[in-house]
Amino acid sequence: MSSEKQYDLVLKALADIRRRKMLDLIKDKPKTTGELCEYFRKLDRCTVMQHLGVLERADLIIVKRRGRYRWNYINPLPIKEIHDRWINNYASEAINLLARMKREIEK
Repeated sequence: MSSEKQYDLVLKALADIRRRKMLDLIKDKPKTTGELCEYFRKLDRCTVMQHLGVLERADLIIVKRRGRYRWNYINPLPIKEIHDRWINNYASEAINLLARMKREIEK
Protein backbone atom coordinates (compact mmCIF):
# COMPACT_ATOMS: atom_id res chain seq x y z
CA MET A 1 0.00 0.00 0.00
CA SER A 2 1.29 3.46 -0.82
CA SER A 3 2.26 5.74 2.03
CA GLU A 4 -0.40 8.26 0.95
CA LYS A 5 -3.15 5.64 1.28
CA GLN A 6 -1.73 4.61 4.66
CA TYR A 7 -1.78 8.25 5.82
CA ASP A 8 -5.42 8.47 4.71
CA LEU A 9 -6.31 5.36 6.73
CA VAL A 10 -4.57 6.70 9.82
CA LEU A 11 -6.12 10.16 9.62
CA LYS A 12 -9.60 8.73 9.00
CA ALA A 13 -9.18 6.33 11.92
CA LEU A 14 -8.12 9.18 14.21
CA ALA A 15 -11.04 11.35 13.08
CA ASP A 16 -13.50 9.49 15.33
CA ILE A 17 -13.54 10.39 19.04
CA ARG A 18 -14.41 6.81 20.06
CA ARG A 19 -11.44 5.37 18.21
CA ARG A 20 -9.15 7.98 19.78
CA LYS A 21 -10.53 6.99 23.18
CA MET A 22 -9.84 3.32 22.39
CA LEU A 23 -6.23 4.22 21.65
CA ASP A 24 -6.06 6.20 24.90
CA LEU A 25 -7.34 3.18 26.81
CA ILE A 26 -4.72 0.82 25.40
CA LYS A 27 -1.72 3.15 25.26
CA ASP A 28 -0.38 2.16 28.70
CA LYS A 29 -1.60 -1.42 28.82
CA PRO A 30 -3.22 -3.70 26.22
CA LYS A 31 -6.90 -4.48 26.69
CA THR A 32 -9.06 -7.34 25.55
CA THR A 33 -11.93 -6.61 23.25
CA GLY A 34 -14.26 -7.53 26.12
CA GLU A 35 -12.65 -4.88 28.33
CA LEU A 36 -13.13 -2.27 25.63
CA CYS A 37 -16.76 -3.33 25.22
CA GLU A 38 -17.23 -2.85 28.97
CA TYR A 39 -15.96 0.71 28.68
CA PHE A 40 -18.18 1.49 25.70
CA ARG A 41 -21.39 0.12 27.20
CA LYS A 42 -23.59 2.30 24.97
CA LEU A 43 -22.15 0.56 21.89
CA ASP A 44 -22.92 -3.03 21.02
CA ARG A 45 -20.02 -5.47 20.60
CA CYS A 46 -20.37 -5.44 16.80
CA THR A 47 -19.89 -1.66 16.69
CA VAL A 48 -16.83 -1.85 18.97
CA MET A 49 -15.40 -4.55 16.69
CA GLN A 50 -16.01 -2.34 13.63
CA HIS A 51 -14.09 0.51 15.26
CA LEU A 52 -11.27 -1.85 16.18
CA GLY A 53 -11.23 -3.06 12.58
CA VAL A 54 -10.73 0.50 11.35
CA LEU A 55 -7.85 0.93 13.80
CA GLU A 56 -6.34 -2.39 12.76
CA ARG A 57 -6.54 -1.59 9.02
CA ALA A 58 -4.81 1.72 9.75
CA ASP A 59 -2.10 -0.27 11.60
CA LEU A 60 -2.79 1.73 14.76
CA ILE A 61 -3.39 -1.42 16.78
CA ILE A 62 -1.85 -4.85 16.78
CA VAL A 63 -4.19 -7.70 17.65
CA LYS A 64 -2.97 -10.89 19.27
CA ARG A 65 -5.31 -13.76 19.98
CA ARG A 66 -4.66 -15.92 23.01
CA GLY A 67 -7.20 -18.63 23.55
CA ARG A 68 -10.60 -17.03 23.34
CA TYR A 69 -9.25 -13.55 24.12
CA ARG A 70 -8.39 -10.90 21.59
CA TRP A 71 -5.74 -8.55 22.98
CA ASN A 72 -5.40 -5.07 21.47
CA TYR A 73 -2.01 -3.33 21.60
CA ILE A 74 -1.29 0.19 20.43
CA ASN A 75 1.12 0.67 17.53
CA PRO A 76 2.40 4.25 17.85
CA LEU A 77 4.53 4.18 14.69
CA PRO A 78 1.84 5.46 12.28
CA ILE A 79 1.15 8.38 14.63
CA LYS A 80 4.88 9.17 14.78
CA GLU A 81 5.03 9.14 10.97
CA ILE A 82 2.13 11.62 10.84
CA HIS A 83 3.91 13.74 13.44
CA ASP A 84 7.20 13.66 11.54
CA ARG A 85 5.54 14.60 8.27
CA TRP A 86 2.94 17.15 9.37
CA ILE A 87 3.84 18.50 12.80
CA ASN A 88 7.58 18.33 13.38
CA ASN A 89 8.51 20.83 10.65
CA TYR A 90 5.90 23.32 11.83
CA ALA A 91 6.93 22.89 15.45
CA SER A 92 10.59 23.57 14.68
CA GLU A 93 9.58 26.73 12.78
CA ALA A 94 7.55 27.86 15.78
CA ILE A 95 10.55 27.27 18.07
CA ASN A 96 12.76 29.29 15.73
CA LEU A 97 10.20 32.10 15.73
CA LEU A 98 10.06 32.10 19.54
CA ALA A 99 13.88 32.17 19.72
CA ARG A 100 13.99 35.16 17.34
CA MET A 101 11.31 36.94 19.40
CA LYS A 102 13.27 36.31 22.59
CA ARG A 103 16.44 37.74 21.04
CA GLU A 104 14.54 40.82 19.85
CA ILE A 105 12.95 41.38 23.26
CA GLU A 106 16.27 41.03 25.05
CA LYS A 107 17.93 43.68 22.83
